[in-house]
Amino acid sequence: MLSRMTNDTAPLSPHRPLPPLSATVTGSGPGIVLAHGATGSIDDNFARLLPALADSGHTVVAPDYPGSGRTPRASGPLTLDALTDAVVDGAVAAGLETFTLIGYSLGTAVAVRAATRYPRRVSGLVLTAGLAAPDRRTDLWLALWQRLLEQDDYTGLALARTLSGWAPGHLDGLPAVDVETLLDPCPELVPSGSADQAALVRTLDTRADLPHVAAPTLVIATLHDQLVDPAHSRYLADRIPGARYAGLAAGHVPMHECPEEWERLIADFLAEHGL
Repeated sequence: MLSRMTNDTAPLSPHRPLPPLSATVTGSGPGIVLAHGATGSIDDNFARLLPALADSGHTVVAPDYPGSGRTPRASGPLTLDALTDAVVDGAVAAGLETFTLIGYSLGTAVAVRAATRYPRRVSGLVLTAGLAAPDRRTDLWLALWQRLLEQDDYTGLALARTLSGWAPGHLDGLPAVDVETLLDPCPELVPSGSADQAALVRTLDTRADLPHVAAPTLVIATLHDQLVDPAHSRYLADRIPGARYAGLAAGHVPMHECPEEWERLIADFLAEHGL
């Protein structure tokens, strides 16, 4: 299995305001692109799923957004179009002509926008814990994250992210040592672009895109989500033509709470559509 790192992109249009996205490229076969969530990274959101997809016969391109992983922070505010273009550029640079986009949280908006901006390239979508536009609860959580980041309050940020990310039942069942890890206030654990990414989520609006998505789509709701109400996933599924809806008994972090079930839904969808 081939595994390599790339910082190269093949620009599809000039004057992109973002730096090239550092990406892991691994495996061989039909293309898959991973789009992670705000304040996260490929390693944080897809550490287990990425090698599973590569081992199942796919070429996986996994870029980190500006200020996450090895990608430097952007010099200005993030926009959804610029981030989407950078993700697609990275996939093309890695040799993918067409690909399935697997988006998580903020990454679902990136995936939807890519499907409407580049319909000939996007062959399928998987949207987990996603949203088309934030409601007041999500906006307030993100405003709190931004305030804590401005104040360098990493203890408070760890508390806020843990409370909003995990389902109550799963959080209660975690060993004490795991809770201590989640609440570690070390600043190095927080991506440098976290505030930029949180700000982007607060301005998202892909509602007009949804009826124009032509690719086969699986929407996965996180049914006990404290950060993004699962009603957002139902909204996505109801407005993307032909989309399939599934639910997981998880909070906002299904890759940690129920990884096997999450991976099984994705694998079955890819197999069903020959992706």
